[in-house]
Amino acid sequence: MEAALAILIGLFFAVATYLLMSRQLVRILLGIAILGNSVNLLIFTSGRLMREVPPVIPEAFQVPPGTIANPLPQALILTAIVISFSFFAFLLVLAFRAYQELGTDDTNEMRVAEPTGETPPPQGY
Repeated sequence: MEAALAILIGLFFAVATYLLMSRQLVRILLGIAILGNSVNLLIFTSGRLMREVPPVIPEAFQVPPGTIANPLPQALILTAIVISFSFFAFLLVLAFRAYQELGTDDTNEMRVAEPTGETPPPQGY
């Protein structure tokens, strides 16, 4: 089970990296969303998967009597989901506003701060 999730996490990271290197703003936003989901899945998997075991210690015990699920990754993931959703919503509004102002979603055409008629800066090494 954990090996399959590790492969899935690697696939998510690869797809997110590919989309983040794109020139279109919508693909970059999708890459950010997939990257956030892959990090959440990585945190969840690193907390050791326990099937049908609640992260609750019974009332009569001070320490767990047996194996319990780790509640920390679950709490971190819930927090990360809220933060990534709000971050994605902000980026979506920012991208839409940039599209309204500039009329394009191509990042190379969004270079309005650079003077026209001069040689462009180097695009690589």
